[in-house]
Amino acid sequence: MGNTKGYNLKSTIAGYLFISPWLIGFLCFMVLPVFVSLYISFTKYDLISSPVWVGFKNFQRLFLLDPRYRKSLGITFLYVVTAVPLRLVFALFIAMILCQKRRLIGFYRLIYYLPSIIGGSVAVALVWRMFFGSGGPISLVARSLGIKGNVSLIGNPKTALATIIALYVWQFGSSMLIFLAGLKNIPESFYEAAVVDGAGSLVKFFRITLPLLSPVILFNLIMQTIHGFLMFTQAWIITRGGPMDSTLVYVVYMFLRAFQFYDMGSASAMAWVLLLIVSFFTMIIFTTSRRWVYYESKQGI
Repeated sequence: MGNTKGYNLKSTIAGYLFISPWLIGFLCFMVLPVFVSLYISFTKYDLISSPVWVGFKNFQRLFLLDPRYRKSLGITFLYVVTAVPLRLVFALFIAMILCQKRRLIGFYRLIYYLPSIIGGSVAVALVWRMFFGSGGPISLVARSLGIKGNVSLIGNPKTALATIIALYVWQFGSSMLIFLAGLKNIPESFYEAAVVDGAGSLVKFFRITLPLLSPVILFNLIMQTIHGFLMFTQAWIITRGGPMDSTLVYVVYMFLRAFQFYDMGSASAMAWVLLLIVSFFTMIIFTTSRRWVYYESKQGI
């Protein structure tokens, strides 16, 4: 027994030693910054002088005295409720097409997945800005049709956000692969039985595909909703929040507060508000999922 205890102790110590680099990194670069950010959110801090405790003034100023903050909230909500459903619907549509047994189907899946590999990069955002800018193909086509002046979709406050939403929808590959895996797990016998009963394509989709795919839809919905609230790179590279703050999404404004206005207190407060917002919407999705997510097991999640 003594040898066994000594061996178990040595194994435990060896295990902790092996994972210690990850633990140190997690504590130093994840846990500690979270608590530091919470403290800074209650202070006035400009990155140069020492933080000064101000209590809840940062939160009060954001909600009561900062119209740009409220505008960024509205733009972010509009972006999420528009871009996330469009991306999921488009991903499911393509997944259903690629689920069919056809020649070269693996090649087509690779082609459709490529945008997700490169879509979030700075290089693609720069290409997107050039494509929809005043000197891009859209502007050239508009001139050939007799439209005077430079047509810039990213330079128009009415269409700038739509171009960023289009880029987000274009990066549907990861969601498509998850839907594709879910579709392949649906037994073919269900569809065969539905055909025998005279069910059409719409009936099979709404009575078989969607219910059995609902756990996958739930996962994709939660992940894409979180990703939508955290969107930064595309808006920053393509429009920098402009024109006229029409694409000033939440994280872009948080970045401006921190590194343009040197107001780390307000930026940290914004980060914690964002955490609460994302947590609230995630909780709402989980709560309502009991009514529309189907599980073969009655225990649910």
